[in-house]
Amino acid sequence: MVEKPDLRCPVVPKCLRRSTRLWKADVASYYNEVMTRSSQPTRLPADVYESAVAAAKAASRTVPQQIAHWARIGREMESSPTVNHREIARVLAGTDPYDSLAEREQAIVRETWEERTRKLREGLDYATTFDSAGEEYSELDEDGNLVVHRPTT
Repeated sequence: MVEKPDLRCPVVPKCLRRSTRLWKADVASYYNEVMTRSSQPTRLPADVYESAVAAAKAASRTVPQQIAHWARIGREMESSPTVNHREIARVLAGTDPYDSLAEREQAIVRETWEERTRKLREGLDYATTFDSAGEEYSELDEDGNLVVHRPTT
């Protein structure tokens, strides 16, 4: 990298003007290669963004700083020699038993299961499913009373 010339002299020789252009080109190149990468737009699920907003407020960070913080933690977890990601993947795939994992890996698996279960529950619509099948179903209301729903079709 060319060092920045001292431009305080009233008469700047032509060779220094050329080196100034090179220095500016190096700065521009650095900005384009490094700085712009940090500001690339990224789509996030709404729940992740909302969690980041709440966590950012609690940690006195901006939302992008919070997301970057979480990304760094995830990167370190994945590269950690104390967490065996292959074993976790096998348990999540159902090919290895949960009890074969150490306590830390079990915690990661439980968190993954909770997230998967939450997503599955969000997609369920039993009322529509039973109604379209012409079947009745029952459930308890908030007071514990039995409520029977009969098909509308």
